[in-house]
Amino acid sequence: MMLRAALSLAAGAFVLATPLVGSAHFILETPTSAIIENQLGDPQKLGPCGGTSKDAGMPTSVVTSVAGGELLKVKVKETIYHPGHFRIALAVLDRKELPIDPEDTVKDGPNGKPWSVSGKVDPNPKPPVLMDGLWEHHEKKPAEEFQTYVHIPNINCDHCSLQIIQFMEQHPINPDGRFTYHHCADLKITANPRLPIDAGWPGQKPAKKAKKKA
Repeated sequence: MMLRAALSLAAGAFVLATPLVGSAHFILETPTSAIIENQLGDPQKLGPCGGTSKDAGMPTSVVTSVAGGELLKVKVKETIYHPGHFRIALAVLDRKELPIDPEDTVKDGPNGKPWSVSGKVDPNPKPPVLMDGLWEHHEKKPAEEFQTYVHIPNINCDHCSLQIIQFMEQHPINPDGRFTYHHCADLKITANPRLPIDAGWPGQKPAKKAKKKA
C-alpha cells in the first residue's frame, strides 16, 4: 500500500515537472476569412492560408471589396494563448507570391525534439509583406483580441489573398505548419484613379498619361 502511494506521488511530481504545451489558435475576425473557421479558428496549421494536410477547409466564398490606397481593418482573436508575433502579407496574382513562414531559431525541447525560440522579423518589410513583428506578446490574456489598420497598395486586383500568420515561440513542431498558423482573406482591390498605381506589385501597369491637345 505504501509502495503504491509512493509511486502515485512520484507520477504526480513528474506531471507537475513536465511543461504544459498548448498549440496557439486564432480566429480571423475581420476581414472575412477565406475558409470557414470553428470556435478555435481551425483548420489553420497548413500554409499558406490554413487548413491541414487532411482537411483543406470549406471556402466561405466571401470576397471583400477594398479601395486601393486606403486603410483596411484587420482584427484577430487569440483563442488559445502562445507567445509570439503576427505578420500580414498580400498576394496579387497567385498565393505562391506569399512569403515563406518566418525563419525560426530552435533549441532542444523536453522530448529532445526542436522547440521554437523565436521567428525572424523584418524591421523594414517589403512587398509582399505589409506588416511584420505585429502584436508581439508574452503574457497570457484570455480570448485576447488584436486589431490594426493596414495600408492597401493602390492596385487593381480581382482576387488578392491577404495572409495573416502567427509565429509561435516556445512551441514544438506541428506536422503541418511547423511553428506557424495561417489564415487568409480574399480581397478585390480597385485602384483609386486619383492616385498613382503602385507598379511594384505584380501585374500592375502605370496609368496612362492623358494626351495633350494640339
